[in-house]
Order: sequence, then C-alpha cells, then structure tokens
Amino acid sequence: MGKDKFENEDLIKHGWPEDVWFHVDKLSSAHVYLRLAKGQSWDSILPALVMDLAQLCKANSIEGNKKDDITIIYTPWSNLLKRGDMATGQVSFKNPRTVKRIHVPARDNAIVNRLNKTKREVFPDLALARMDRDKEESRVKKNAMRKIVQEERQVQEERKKQKEESDYGKVFENARKARGWKPNKVSEDLFGDGESDNDDNVVSNSRYDDDFSDLL
Repeated sequence: MGKDKFENEDLIKHGWPEDVWFHVDKLSSAHVYLRLAKGQSWDSILPALVMDLAQLCKANSIEGNKKDDITIIYTPWSNLLKRGDMATGQVSFKNPRTVKRIHVPARDNAIVNRLNKTKREVFPDLALARMDRDKEESRVKKNAMRKIVQEERQVQEERKKQKEESDYGKVFENARKARGWKPNKVSEDLFGDGESDNDDNVVSNSRYDDDFSDLL
C-alpha cells in the first residue's frame, strides 16, 4: 500500500503481473495491492478477502473514510494505464471492462482494527524486487525449455535406435530370403537306436549351423 502519491507512483511503475490494484472509486485514496500466487486468477479471490482490502482502501481515504455507501474498484495491475500527461500517482485503465466493483456500506471497525494489528511497514526497493522477480521467472522458463529439449532429444534417439534395429532385422530377413534358407526339421527317435536317423540328424544340424554362420 502506498502512503502518498509518490509511493503510489512507484507501485504503479514497478508492479508485478501477479498484483491486483484496489482504490476508492472517484475519490482520493491509498493504492492497495494484493499479490496473488503465481498462476492464481484474480477471479478466484475470496469475497472476505476482497472486503478486507475494500475496508483498507476506505480507511486510508480522507474523504472515503467519512462517507457511507462508497464503491471500491479493483483490477489486475497489468490493466493499469499510465500516460505521460497524467499527474503523479494517477492512473486509468487499458480495458474498463476488466474492472470490478464492490459496494462498502460503512466502515467496519472490526476488520480495520484486525488489519492494523497485523500491519508491517517496510520500504523495499521496488525496482530491484521486480528485477529479481523477472530474473527468477526467466530462469524457470529456461529450465523448462531445457527439459522439453532434452525430452525431445531422448524421444528422437529412441526412435533412431528402433529404426536401426528394424533396419538390421530387415537386412537379416532379406539375406535369409535371398539364400532360400529354411530351418530343417530334425527328427529324432528318442527311444530307438537307429544309426541312420542319428546320421541324418548330424547332417541336418551341420547344415543348419553352416547356413547360420554364413549369415552372421
């Protein structure tokens, strides 16, 4: 939250894509920001949290804090429009349709007091914080891209290996067909002692081995 127009200006300039901006509609007030988790949609903000931020805006508006039935507007930081001819701390919207409104009937002291008790005042270097955020996002994207490239390379290598194995099998099969080679049926009398059968088996086995050795 910016305390004055100069802090508001810095927040406008160095906001994050994850930020949601809150302000009293048509009145001067502090610029209040909610930083969402990465990937979280601003449509998913809980109503109770929206009301907390609305009460915070109202409490930090000189005019708004004295009035009832005011409206708080909020929109993603990325929808804020800052032109060179605007006053310090002043903004508009790139798309007015991407602006939500919440009605605040009156100040809720219970909410305001609870928020004030947990208030922590810091003065970060907003430009440096944004720079660090962008560097981290770039690092994560590069790592994700490296992983994709590595996975694609592994897939290509696996396909190449399968193709080589398939091509080798085809060469072997074509060589076998060219030679007209067929496995010989080996018959064996398990209970007999016929020498002629054994001799045939020896010849057949020898021929089988010779054919195989020629192919290898």
